[in-house]
Order: sequence, then structure tokens, then C-alpha cells
Amino acid sequence: MAASRRPTLADVAREVGVSAKTVSRVLNQDGPVSARTRKQVLAAVAELGFQPNLMARNIRVGGPDTTIGLVVPDLGNPFFGAVAGGIEETVRDRGLTLLMGSSAEDAERERDLTDTFLGRRVSVLMVVPCEGADHAHLKIHRAAGLPVVFIDRPAVGLAADSVVSSNRSGTHDGVAHLIAHGHRRIGFIGDLPVRLYTRRERLSGYRSALQEAELTYDRSLVTSAHDQQAAAAATSRLLGLADPPTALVAGNNTVTLGMVAELARSERKDVAVVAFDDVPLAEVLEPALTVVAQDPGQIGRAAAATALARLDGDRGRARTVTVPTRLIVRGSGERPASAPHRA
Repeated sequence: MAASRRPTLADVAREVGVSAKTVSRVLNQDGPVSARTRKQVLAAVAELGFQPNLMARNIRVGGPDTTIGLVVPDLGNPFFGAVAGGIEETVRDRGLTLLMGSSAEDAERERDLTDTFLGRRVSVLMVVPCEGADHAHLKIHRAAGLPVVFIDRPAVGLAADSVVSSNRSGTHDGVAHLIAHGHRRIGFIGDLPVRLYTRRERLSGYRSALQEAELTYDRSLVTSAHDQQAAAAATSRLLGLADPPTALVAGNNTVTLGMVAELARSERKDVAVVAFDDVPLAEVLEPALTVVAQDPGQIGRAAAATALARLDGDRGRARTVTVPTRLIVRGSGERPASAPHRA
């Protein structure tokens, strides 16, 4: 079978030496087939990486499917909504339709969704990987010509196209900005541990900025939060230290919301803040929020452009596109360092 196309029902039939109808009976569990033949068909399906076309069981249409399957961790996160908007904007004129599903940051759920999209014979598969996922099972599909693009985080166990933000250099710039305003004790609240690519890169950017300024990395100033409530509690803990930070860095938009809420509740107007990723209404806060802004729309457009190039015949090696971040100065990150606050 040629490696430039995806395996078909006919390929499975040819591999086993039976008719396509017999293969269909095995896959649909419809009609008499011997146990030996069933075993041979299923073995060939696994070996070739064949995915049954689920849509074709109900309807018959001419030509290939014209959909893009996109798996994201959280449909409610505005970042991924903007990514999807960038994808849709780019592929609309090519007659492609975007289908989305949420993995809820669960590796098994992510695998189920990718299998579902593959079963629907999507033209392109796009995935925002979650922690603990392994993508080696997609090797055979990518080798068979299916464009597979990973967004925000690279694949694990698979050489595939990816589109990411400049997480490390962006966080470095944000911390360096605080250092330039006199801060020497800078807290970092992120979603730890750092097994996930984005978390690891942002913490590395934080550490590299400290190192560049010859400041000691203090583990007591680094803490974890997975949701807004935990971020608020982490903010309170850091500011309650005997030698508290004079500035804080939020590792993602969820942490930012919890951090800002706690600072407002405790009426702490002396703490400088830089957030990684912009948040709604950042400009109307007092002071307005200084952020390291990603460009999710451009990430989506770059992912779509990469996929379209693959559809148009690009068979080059897997590549990574890095979309730059930018520091937006609004006020919260420009507060000068002051004497430690005492309750």
C-alpha cells in the first residue's frame, strides 16, 4: 500500500485475501463470518491503521469528507475559542467545516475523541494535547497522508507539525520587566508540576530572567494553582510570607483571575502584577493589567495554513511554528518595588 494515502476498506480486504463485503461484515458485526476470518480482518485493520468511516454507515456521499476535527482541553476557555476562530477563518474558503470536542484535560478522553474524528474520516486532525497523553497511535495515520497538527503544545511520542506560543521568552520578558522596575522578590503562580509543555516553558522563562539578573531562584516564591479559587489562596499564602514578594507573575489566564480577585479582596495595591495571557476587561482594572499576550487567533491561522499546505501535497518533515507573544504595558507591572507590606 502506498504511504501517501490513508488505508481503505479495499486495502484491508486485499491484505486478508477476502472481499470488501466480508471486511464490512466484520467491522459492522453484520452477517456470518468465521472466527478465523474475523481474527485475520481485525489484525489487518490494526496493522494498516484503518479507520472505518462512521458517517458512511448512515449516508453515502461523493468525494472525501471535508471536515477538520479539533480536540481542545476546555471549550469554555476563551483562548481556545479564539484559536478555533482563527482556524475557521482560514479554512472557510476551502469548503472545510470545523468540528470541536473537549478532552476535559483527560488523556483517555482525548484518545477517544481523536478515534471518533478518525472514524469520521476527517480531512485534518488538530489536537491541543493534555497532560499524560501519548500520540504514537497517530503515526500510521500521519504516514498515510492525514494532516495532523498539534496546537499550543507539541505531540508526545510522535513527530508532527505543531504551532506554539513563545512561552519561555514571553515569560522571561515579563519577569525582566518587573526586575527593571526594582523588584527582587518575584512570586510565580502556575499550574504545576511542570510535566506539560506550556507550564515547563513558562517556569523556565521565569527562572532564566532571574538568572540573567543574578537573582537567586527561591522555591518558596513558586507555587501551584489549577483553578481560580486555588490561585486566590496561593496569592494569599505568598503575600503572607515573612519576606513576601513585591511582585507576582500569573502563569495562565485562570490563575490571573484568582490572583486579581484576591488582591482586590485584600486591598493590596502595592503588589506589581504581570500575567501570562490576556484576560477580558484587563484594561478596566485599577490599575489596568500588564500582560504577556498570546495571539490565539494567529495560532489558529498558522495551524490552518500548515494543515492546508499538507493537504496541497507538502510532504516535508514535521515542523514547529512559534507565534510570538508581546508585552502589553498597562500599569500593574510598572508599580515600583516598595518595602514589604505588613498586615
